Amino acid sequence: MQFQDWLRSLRFTGGDGKSEMDNLKTLLPSLPTSFSLSSLSLSPSSIIGLGALASLTTYWLVTRPRPTQPPCDLQAQSIPVQGDQSCRRSALLTDDNLLEFYYEDTKTVYDMFQRGLRIAGNGPCLGFRNPGEPYQWISYTEVAERAQVLGSGLLAKGCKPNPQQFVGIFAQNRPEWVIAELACYTFSMALVPLYDTLGLEAMVHILNLAEISMVICDKEDKAESLLKHKEKGVTPALSCLVLFNPFSAALLERGRKCGVEILQLCDSLFHVGKPKGAMITHGNIASNTSSVIKILEGYFVIRQEDVSISYLPLAHMFERMIQVSMFCHGARVGFYQGDISLLMDDIKTLKPTFFPVVPRLLNRIYDKIVGSVTSPLRRALLHYAVRRKQAELSSGVVRNNSMWDRLIFNKIQASLGGNLRFILTASAPISPTVLSFLRATLGCLIFEGYGQTECTAGCTFSMPGDWSAGHVGAPLPCAMVKLTDIPDMNYYAKNGEGEICIRGHSVFRGYLKDEERTGETLDADGWLHTGDVGQWLPNGTLRIVDRKKHIFKLSQGEYIAPEKIENVYTRCVPVLQVFVHGDSLQSYLIGVVVPDPEVFVDWAKERGIVGSYEELCQNPDVKKAVLEDMTAVGKEAGLKSFEQVKDFYLHPDMFSVSNGLLTPTLKSRRVDLRRVFSEEIARMYRKSSV
Repeated sequence: MQFQDWLRSLRFTGGDGKSEMDNLKTLLPSLPTSFSLSSLSLSPSSIIGLGALASLTTYWLVTRPRPTQPPCDLQAQSIPVQGDQSCRRSALLTDDNLLEFYYEDTKTVYDMFQRGLRIAGNGPCLGFRNPGEPYQWISYTEVAERAQVLGSGLLAKGCKPNPQQFVGIFAQNRPEWVIAELACYTFSMALVPLYDTLGLEAMVHILNLAEISMVICDKEDKAESLLKHKEKGVTPALSCLVLFNPFSAALLERGRKCGVEILQLCDSLFHVGKPKGAMITHGNIASNTSSVIKILEGYFVIRQEDVSISYLPLAHMFERMIQVSMFCHGARVGFYQGDISLLMDDIKTLKPTFFPVVPRLLNRIYDKIVGSVTSPLRRALLHYAVRRKQAELSSGVVRNNSMWDRLIFNKIQASLGGNLRFILTASAPISPTVLSFLRATLGCLIFEGYGQTECTAGCTFSMPGDWSAGHVGAPLPCAMVKLTDIPDMNYYAKNGEGEICIRGHSVFRGYLKDEERTGETLDADGWLHTGDVGQWLPNGTLRIVDRKKHIFKLSQGEYIAPEKIENVYTRCVPVLQVFVHGDSLQSYLIGVVVPDPEVFVDWAKERGIVGSYEELCQNPDVKKAVLEDMTAVGKEAGLKSFEQVKDFYLHPDMFSVSNGLLTPTLKSRRVDLRRVFSEEIARMYRKSSV
């Protein structure tokens, strides 16, 4: 770079058209127009002082944080398709032709892994750890070799090398899961993920629908549950189980009696409601991954030394898309130990640079940070530092080396490993307050996306440089997004509101052997009807209102979006989880609230109420105080009076995947929650009617 160009790069123009030097001059005392150095008689100390000032000014100009230019106009992040304001595409595209793939040599998941293999070779690929030990790594070369061997073994046991061959996998996140997936793709077979919370009827439905004869499991207890189905005669096609872990002779004999061959993966890697079968193609995955790469182009590049923590269920597309993106660039994936209570310890040990999350986890991180600051002085200092970092964000500066990071936020960042560069939150809307706060405190890029399995994980993604909150970004380059009328709920596309519909290369082919459900979801023009209600914002981004199918009507005719209300109430300090319920025969809402065990006892003590966690859940004075807090937070968030709960039941046990009240992506199972708490719901409505 020429010296003049370098000097020019030190200047930037503000909104008033003045250069930074012009603005700097206004801070100095006014000097006469005839001023010259020769007209002044300066002492040596004054000359040294001026030199020091000049040096400091130059240093600041060179090292000051510089905003990164966004890839498009942030006030027009999406463009109407053929003039239709309700249907929009990414502003990154030059025309209405959607993006299929980014790299010419990555049109399938297998291609993406092979690209990573060429980049990384013997570099680390999949990581695991035993309790209290550091992570151990399996190289890209070894993963490819093991996938080849396992795939060959599947063929030897009767599997056919074609896309109509379905192989089940019933296991937690671990390296073998990925190797089994790659083994199937190496020989053109299709993988069918199974998971515990499906339930007996749903598990049988999937095994029979896909005519699955081979299932790969991790532990003996999962194999036993599959054998129960076979013994009852409800899964006739099942003939072979492959286990990662060692198993007992009793299991082997039990399998022999019911005609199921049970094998162990001979070369262990560790030497130390009825569900719908969504058909996702390699082209779907390639276009979706390529679109994220396109959005981040010139702004963020996945590097070989990057590492992601894997703990979200691999049975869902969000986690798998993250992993495919990492593998495509030769980066690493480290797996948690399988116990969610040890996740933070795994994160501190792994020190990930990538962190895929769901809003519930970010809410917990936010609550712990805010709850740990007890003194008024420290709380004031924290919020001031957050405001200063948010001011930088609003100007496009994202960094973790400011004075506030060194003084205030470094311990927070260290609790997540200290190396985070990229966080992606999806699966549900996140509170703008939480998102803005964490963008400031964590000092890394935090993006928000929206989608579902049927569109291969994502259809919108927040734009680099847009650090505002309250939306899920603009359409990905692989898809068009439009809103359609919902007349009975008074949502109309002409007003920029309606059901979110998606069309493009990332939309699935339909549900396996289920034309009726496919027809309900995909219309004749290829539009995927998501069941979500959205709103276009003036800058071309999309805001999620709620789930169409979860919205219900109260007796007076008011529509209720329960998930919106639940997201508001979880901002209450004593509230960890909440389920909002309403009935078309009732005029008001009730709920079930799970208090946060980490803060609930101290929170009650501050209000003069002492007792154990369980005792406080039974205390009517505590319940009254929690209701007052929830009502206040609801008013502040703009909830209408009919959107506020009038009564609730304090429940001492968390909703979880294991007790069947949360999905594997940590969303509430509303039908199951209504069933489990049916007595409490009936009692609350009876009490109020007396």
